[in-house]
Amino acid sequence: MTFPSKYSFIKPKTLLLLPAPKKQPAPRYPYVLAGGVLVLLLVILWLAGFRVRGPIVGERLSLDLGDIPQVVLDKEAELARARNRNCSYWDCFNVYRCGQRASSALDDADDGERISIYVYPLKEYVDADSRRPAGQLTREFYRIVQTIVDSPYYTANPNEACLFVPTLDTLNQNRIDTTLVGKALASLPHWENGENHLIFNFIAGTKPDYSTVLDVNTDRAIIVGAGFDSWTFRTEFDVSVPVYSAALEQYRWPVPPPDRSVLLVAAQLNLYPRQFRMLQELTYDYPTDMLLLQRCPTATAKMDEVLDIAQTGEESSRPPAGSAQDIRCNFPHGNEHEYPAVLATGTFCLVARGVRLGQPILLEAMAAGCIPVVMADNYVLPFADLLDWELLAIRLHESNLHTIVPLLRAISSERIAEMQAQIRSVYQRYFATLDRIVLTVLEQLNDRIFPHRSHTYLHWNVGPEARVTQNPLFLPLIAPKAQGFTAVILTYDRLESLYILIQKLATVPSLQKMLVVWNNQRKAPPHPSLFPKIGKPLKIIQTAANRLSNRFYPYEEIETEAILTIDDDIVMLTADELDFGYEVWREYPDRIVGFPSRTHVWDNGTGRWRYESEWTNQISMVLTGAAFHHKYWSYLYTHAMPGNIKEWVDEHMNCEDIAMNFLVSNVTNKPPIKVAPRKKFKCPECTNNEMLSADLNHMTERSACINRFAEIYGTMPLRTVEFRADPVLFKDNFPEKLKRFNDIGSL
Repeated sequence: MTFPSKYSFIKPKTLLLLPAPKKQPAPRYPYVLAGGVLVLLLVILWLAGFRVRGPIVGERLSLDLGDIPQVVLDKEAELARARNRNCSYWDCFNVYRCGQRASSALDDADDGERISIYVYPLKEYVDADSRRPAGQLTREFYRIVQTIVDSPYYTANPNEACLFVPTLDTLNQNRIDTTLVGKALASLPHWENGENHLIFNFIAGTKPDYSTVLDVNTDRAIIVGAGFDSWTFRTEFDVSVPVYSAALEQYRWPVPPPDRSVLLVAAQLNLYPRQFRMLQELTYDYPTDMLLLQRCPTATAKMDEVLDIAQTGEESSRPPAGSAQDIRCNFPHGNEHEYPAVLATGTFCLVARGVRLGQPILLEAMAAGCIPVVMADNYVLPFADLLDWELLAIRLHESNLHTIVPLLRAISSERIAEMQAQIRSVYQRYFATLDRIVLTVLEQLNDRIFPHRSHTYLHWNVGPEARVTQNPLFLPLIAPKAQGFTAVILTYDRLESLYILIQKLATVPSLQKMLVVWNNQRKAPPHPSLFPKIGKPLKIIQTAANRLSNRFYPYEEIETEAILTIDDDIVMLTADELDFGYEVWREYPDRIVGFPSRTHVWDNGTGRWRYESEWTNQISMVLTGAAFHHKYWSYLYTHAMPGNIKEWVDEHMNCEDIAMNFLVSNVTNKPPIKVAPRKKFKCPECTNNEMLSADLNHMTERSACINRFAEIYGTMPLRTVEFRADPVLFKDNFPEKLKRFNDIGSL
């Protein structure tokens, strides 16, 4: 649908100036004084950060219907230069235009750090000879302009604008004169080779080539397009959007939605003949899983009609908005189905390549809650650099169409439910209306231009209503290597094994410092001169009470991010194992990374959790007698442990490691990481009667800890995983000089 070819814009109002009545001459000094006061007031306002803006600079663009100026484009008029295919944000975008927005007393203090967009006045561009218009203004483009003007990014002052939007409707290349549009763009007063200009396009290319990008000379302009492939899309410069479907504005989905009785719905009309024939064969092979739709009223598809649709790339059979229903018939029975309502009956919906990559059925399938199966190689999905499409759609290579049904059958019901929930959230936030699509484009551009204020992955892909855990650590993806770790050794009175451990730890390259936490109040620690002579700093800390939680106290001597908590009897770990454990922690700094592991299992007989120490492939806990963790968890354990867990641990002298695993897993929703295949941890100088693990009641007490902590948390936060980190080439038959960590796993 198109509007009349002419529109109006608001012209500056004319002020009627009346002559002032004559007055008697007055002394000059009051004027001098008044002038000085005025200057002083202006200086004060300037120092306070207030600058005048508003009608003095320019009137707000009016979108009222009416007459608009007509611009005649002479045949000798300058033509914009061809699109620069090599443009990037760093060489074709002038970032120095941005951040210059003038702030008023009503604006926020950070108003300057937001893009400002200037929209050119509406004009009609026509050819000088034929009076042929460059294009017609469609309802969709009118709404795009209206959305930008009504957004907080709009400015009426081109001098403070970061981005410029020409009011030339280029949404559908079939409806424009590309040469006249190129001349019209070059005539814009702020064009400057297209720098910082936005060009919107939904349908690009014309037959026979069907380019994936708008065939208009746009020079350095940013293309907001719906049909990019990986060859024409300029990463971090252009913006990929969906092909907007006007049919969704008229259709109202039933509540509650119908049952999804079909595995795959293939309702797209503009398929290639080869693809359609293959889908016909699959329909015979999987009659209950597939619903293949075609034009009505024929019982079988006519290949000449299919070929015609494939060549034009337009689903011309779709009725215009507000007209009769779109009825399609299934193959081979010819039963009628209303479109797009039929999409809601499928779990998956096929989105295939036509002559154009971008197809409106992608948006229609998401609106129906149907998981898109995108079968278009090299297609750049909408907002691909923001949205995680692995959570939203299934990608299928065009050559693998024959495997589509077995592939979809293998997807678990849990993943299907997760994808359907993600589609509902993302569609409502970014795609539900044309206004939301445009505002998402502007928000993405704002993030790109002001990266220090940009949103994170979670903002774009996790809805605000979703209760998800997040990494609380403000660390890069991989923690820095140079910082190293601090070893915190909890000891009571086992001096021989303590000295052996200190000597071994001193040989670990990534160790920065050692803290010996002396937990015996009845006996003073040995004099520092009696400790082994090592090349690393060593500090002895005497505690006021014998508590297991002392190993997790955030001592001020700990200056590193990583802490290795280790018992004084763990002397069998090698320097390679400890160094490799620290390397693994650097990749997982929000988790507990360690060597001895345990798991928890549910006992159906007792209806309670049971602590399991048998070595299995599954783990849910890593014991902190030899484990790395971030120092943040020490602060949380000491000052923010839920309930009375910390006091109970200190009173019973047990389960501090289980408590730490509960704490970390509850915050991160992630399991710990086990390192290396070591199975046994023995104390060489201890007899079985002296070892805590030899107590017959030990396993019972540990199981009681798990059940008590689960009751306090109100849930079971521990996460079970089958994962172990081993170094590269660990068991491979390579010379040792090619391996970085050779001494790992020996018993």
